[in-house]
Amino acid sequence: MSVGLHIELEEIDRKIILRLDGRLDAATTPVLERKINTLIEEDHYYLMLDFLRVDYLSSAGMRLLLYAAKKLKAKNGGFLLFSVGEDVMEIIKLAGFEKILLIFESEQEALQHTF
Repeated sequence: MSVGLHIELEEIDRKIILRLDGRLDAATTPVLERKINTLIEEDHYYLMLDFLRVDYLSSAGMRLLLYAAKKLKAKNGGFLLFSVGEDVMEIIKLAGFEKILLIFESEQEALQHTF
């Protein structure tokens, strides 16, 4: 895994999957934020983040997740995470964000979710 963040997009049934690879920290969070804002401006209101290859989540990254969830909820859209690793999930739970964010174990479960 390289330093930084790589993002790949895939659209399935009007849901946009952002496949993240790397770290979500103060240096990389603005990259993801721009991508999310662009997608929302293009009227994509159902975003799913694949966290399978995310190995670090900072407070800046957590703020972005909360911001995106609130922004999409305001547009009657949806926002969720899936395939979150144990270390990153520990960070999410320490902040109490597992009660705020929709988090699924697998991509299959996430795709079955109806927003």
